[in-house]
Amino acid sequence: MTMTTLNKTIDLHFFKNLAITVKRYAVPVIIMASLSVKTASAQDREITLAEALKLGVESSNVVKLSHARVDEAISEYEQAKDRVNPSGKASFGYTRAEIPINTLDFGTNSIGLPKNDNAYIGTASVSEVIFGGNKLKYAQQSTELLTQVARMNAVNDKDQITYDIIAAYYNLYKVLQSQKVVKQNLNTIDEQIHQAQRFFDQGLVTKNDVLRFQLQRSNIELNGIDLETNRKIVNYNLDVLLGLPETTQLSIKDIDEAQREIGPLTTYVDTALAVRAELRTLDLRTQVAETQIKNVNANTLPTLAASGAAYYVGTNLNPVRGGSYITPITLGLNLSWDFSTLWNNKHKVSEAKVQRDEVELNKAIKINDVKREVNQNYQSYVMALDKIKLLQTSIEQAGENNKILDSKYKSNIASATDRADAETLLYQAQINLELAKADAGLAYYTLIKSTGKLSK
Repeated sequence: MTMTTLNKTIDLHFFKNLAITVKRYAVPVIIMASLSVKTASAQDREITLAEALKLGVESSNVVKLSHARVDEAISEYEQAKDRVNPSGKASFGYTRAEIPINTLDFGTNSIGLPKNDNAYIGTASVSEVIFGGNKLKYAQQSTELLTQVARMNAVNDKDQITYDIIAAYYNLYKVLQSQKVVKQNLNTIDEQIHQAQRFFDQGLVTKNDVLRFQLQRSNIELNGIDLETNRKIVNYNLDVLLGLPETTQLSIKDIDEAQREIGPLTTYVDTALAVRAELRTLDLRTQVAETQIKNVNANTLPTLAASGAAYYVGTNLNPVRGGSYITPITLGLNLSWDFSTLWNNKHKVSEAKVQRDEVELNKAIKINDVKREVNQNYQSYVMALDKIKLLQTSIEQAGENNKILDSKYKSNIASATDRADAETLLYQAQINLELAKADAGLAYYTLIKSTGKLSK
């Protein structure tokens, strides 16, 4: 019987592109890993997305640094509050005087001083600013607002870490699912090789037909090696990031593939404009800039301060001994006004207003960026859902085509090339569907992150 060999090339570039895509995500921010091959010396651990998020956030130095910055801002705010309290100080000094020449002559009169003597001087004073142009109040307001800014930055940092964990988790899922499909197709191709070898032994097919199946198996194995290499990289990065032993071999449970309902685009845009930490931070910075304008204007106002002081001046350390010391007590008010600020301060006010305008312009720019980001992520999620529907249909078609070609090949009607092509098409459709599911899940979380509600 004469067999016809079709001039076709099995499309194996898909698997190379898959490996390149996976490698692109295998960078230090990737924190999820899984194993398909376990070693005796390694520890095995299955991890869910919730567990990964908990471990990742708790172990993140970025989150810890954000909390430290919040604590620093709170400390600065408390210091600003302390500056409204009265200031007080006390001092006491001792002086020993040696007077070698101790006589002053005034004609017939003279004054004689002792050869030496002691002097004790002590002071205690309290002062408080009654009115300082409200500069202390503005300082409190600014530091309080900056504390809120630090909290917003901490929220934003946590959102980013959360998203990085989710992205890594889904990318890991893609690697693991690809490995499963590789394993499944290796089993299938082994059956095909066994069948082709049996046909060859019976003289029904040529040796070239057997070699085609063996070549297909070798190419699938090469892709399996690439996937395993990337899995090891991702696994190691996750161990380091989560503070786990570097030999810990991780696996993940299946992701929730339930389709999530999606609302209109305007809903997500409105949510983002109301919730996004970056926009709220810019609102706070606008308030800080407004407070700074008031603070600069306060330079032109006078300052009124009250003070009280008590002094001890004596020649004897014992204050009970009368006649050897004096204790003057003073009370006072001090009004000062640097009126040169009336003409020297205007440029400082202009600078403060420019800084406020810059913040407002940055917010306007950020609003447009957020709108574009939400729209892009929304359309990507819709596209991902559409891809899943189409790929489910393509799998059905590829499966039916594979069955037909398998039957024809067994009946010696179709060539080994046709049979291998049908198997490859089904293989690609299966991988594409699993990757599309992971892409859809990640696209959903990307959309939620762009609304600012990822960790809420």
